[in-house]
Amino acid sequence: MSTHKHFIIDFDSTFTKVEALDELCAICYPDPARRQKVLSEIQRITDLGMEGEIPLVDSLDQRLALLQANREHLGTLIEHLRGQISESFKHNKAFFEAFKDDIYIISNGFKEFIVPIVQELGVKPENVFANSFTYDAAGNITGFDRDNVLTQNQGKAKQIKSLDLPGEVYVIGDGYTDWEIKEAGIADKFYAFTENVSRDSVVDKADHVTPSLDEFLYVNKLPSALSYPKNRIKVLVLEGIHERAINMFRQEGYQVEVIAGALEEEELCAQLHDVAILCIRSKTQVTAKALEHAPRLMAIGAFCIGTNQIDLQTCTERGVVVFNAPYSNTRSVVEMAIGEIIMLSRGIVEKSNRMHVGEWDKSAKGSNEIRGKKLGIIGYGNIGSQLSVLAEGLGMEVYFYDVVDKLALGNAKVCHSLAELLALADIVTLHVDGRASNENLIGEKEFAMMKPGVLFLNLARGHVVEIEALAQNIKSGKIRGCAVDVFPYEPKNNQEQFESALRGLPNTLLSPHIGGSTEEAQENIAQYVPSKMIDYINTGGSYNSVNFPNLQLPALRNAHRLIHIHRNVPGILAKINNVLAEHQINILGQYLKTNETIGYVITDVDTKYDRSVIKQLKQIQDTIKSRTLY
Repeated sequence: MSTHKHFIIDFDSTFTKVEALDELCAICYPDPARRQKVLSEIQRITDLGMEGEIPLVDSLDQRLALLQANREHLGTLIEHLRGQISESFKHNKAFFEAFKDDIYIISNGFKEFIVPIVQELGVKPENVFANSFTYDAAGNITGFDRDNVLTQNQGKAKQIKSLDLPGEVYVIGDGYTDWEIKEAGIADKFYAFTENVSRDSVVDKADHVTPSLDEFLYVNKLPSALSYPKNRIKVLVLEGIHERAINMFRQEGYQVEVIAGALEEEELCAQLHDVAILCIRSKTQVTAKALEHAPRLMAIGAFCIGTNQIDLQTCTERGVVVFNAPYSNTRSVVEMAIGEIIMLSRGIVEKSNRMHVGEWDKSAKGSNEIRGKKLGIIGYGNIGSQLSVLAEGLGMEVYFYDVVDKLALGNAKVCHSLAELLALADIVTLHVDGRASNENLIGEKEFAMMKPGVLFLNLARGHVVEIEALAQNIKSGKIRGCAVDVFPYEPKNNQEQFESALRGLPNTLLSPHIGGSTEEAQENIAQYVPSKMIDYINTGGSYNSVNFPNLQLPALRNAHRLIHIHRNVPGILAKINNVLAEHQINILGQYLKTNETIGYVITDVDTKYDRSVIKQLKQIQDTIKSRTLY
């Protein structure tokens, strides 16, 4: 039996994103109210025909009668349809070129607008089988050629049968009439195409559901613009991440699974086997054990600033790139810190609590302005430095301490030791990261160095403060007031009770780790982190990653991109280039960066080469991961 393949492709909602007669309606009826009424009826009739509820000839008759279209409208329709070619068809132009003799468009639409559109991708006009309009003397569309076999019941099946195609026949379409070709025994397989529309009655009958042309090409081992279909990339989203991120992944064509809360290690291990992208916030711990259960994991997104909840070393060793959101919630944290400083300085918490039990305490005692007070900032990163600017604008004297030399903004003054800062500050605020060396950074010794009556804030990490020591200093009055947003242990979800030695203490503001939890911040993070991960999946770009060598790459044009992650040992680049040279592959561009653990090489090459080279690249000693982008 011949292994020659023929590809039968539908037009409306398959080759294009839309139904052409629906679009023609919008052109024929410029009045929005009238257009919507007619369009709703046309769409109803279209769906009935596509789902096999009414005969095709009736569907065509009824739709054309509603349209009242003229030949002059067709030019406008064609121009519009040129911008409506399905995305996965557009980026697989090479497939259409390679198989142009074996690709057929079979449609119950009309040749007048189909041929100009499919020719954009190189489909031969003689391989287009569709209906034709009839016109009156004024050019008005009066109907269609009723002698065309495509107007008959099972017309598509009859048309394909008449072609007598040798070998295998594959049908790609979204409608009932496409499935009928397979039902009639003329096609070997029917692929329900769901990139633009999904009809249950059609999907249920398909040999395979193909959310894009990439999926069809992948399962049939045909040349594709993508080395791996996007619908096979699984994303796991935890911890209530903003809907915008979820929508971005879905719009990209990825599979997305959402779990509301954080997962314990064993639960995470059970979920990770097929996951390519993991999205978390601060509670889920991504351990070495969890990573061992994630053979397909390519990227982790921390939808927060810190990444201490992720085993970055193991991620790097396994070729998993990590992105975070170092700037997206900075403003939200800073505004909260400023607000809490004012609230504590004025004793608002205690006065509010008294009023709730009926006590009127109108007094200026213990109530102070923040103007002229000395603010001591521990950690002068993105948050600490922005807080510095806003606090100075409010008239505060700003001092800061950081283990790394940082440029002072405005009139802020650097302290050369933690002890120096603690001794002079009226208000101490923590904005350090979560590295292990910062554990118990502030304890009994450090509280002893502070001024009597100091205000203390921790909006950084829970483990950097000894909670019992903080509680004792509040009770003794050494600390006049404090605000704490982060804790050594935090409930996994909103149903778990919060326990802390700080509960019930005077002038103590407690908040459930919400420093960055504003709608604005969460939306910014939900835009930034997915965009970085999508760029990495699609182009290999690792710019602003936490653990990978940072590469910012040009767009991929008329080339294949070979991505190679390896242990940082001498000679790997030479081995890669030797493999390419052996296969006489022309290098169009090459980009290399390393860190102390890994090397990251991107090589753009000519599109025509022996695919066995991919296997050889993966077999190079010290390779961690290798993949190809088309």
